[in-house]
Amino acid sequence: MAMKHSPQFLKLATEAQSRVQRCSVADVKNWISEEADMKLIDVREESEFAAGHLPKAIAMGRGVIERDIENRIPDPTTKIVLYCGGGYRSALAAESLQKMGYTNVISMDGGWSCWKEAGLPTE
Repeated sequence: MAMKHSPQFLKLATEAQSRVQRCSVADVKNWISEEADMKLIDVREESEFAAGHLPKAIAMGRGVIERDIENRIPDPTTKIVLYCGGGYRSALAAESLQKMGYTNVISMDGGWSCWKEAGLPTE
């Protein structure tokens, strides 16, 4: 069942999506297959990550990413691909990381939902 988001959350997330670089599930699948030099970060809650996630993803929830990113990924030029359940939280997180000086941050459109719908590998 799809999550019903509040109008103000949708407005905030949609605005963030317009200010960040975005990619498709197919792009991420290709980057993983090519073993591209990137960090794949799942910004969902710990319980969501534990229930399943993309291969090689790092759990760094939306509530702690700004606090923990510099210790986990100190180079602000690192290619960072963020995903969440549907693409909203990852866009908000991407915008925050950009404000912190990260220059190669990408939000995956459709998130975990689209990844699973495509029948792609999970861990």
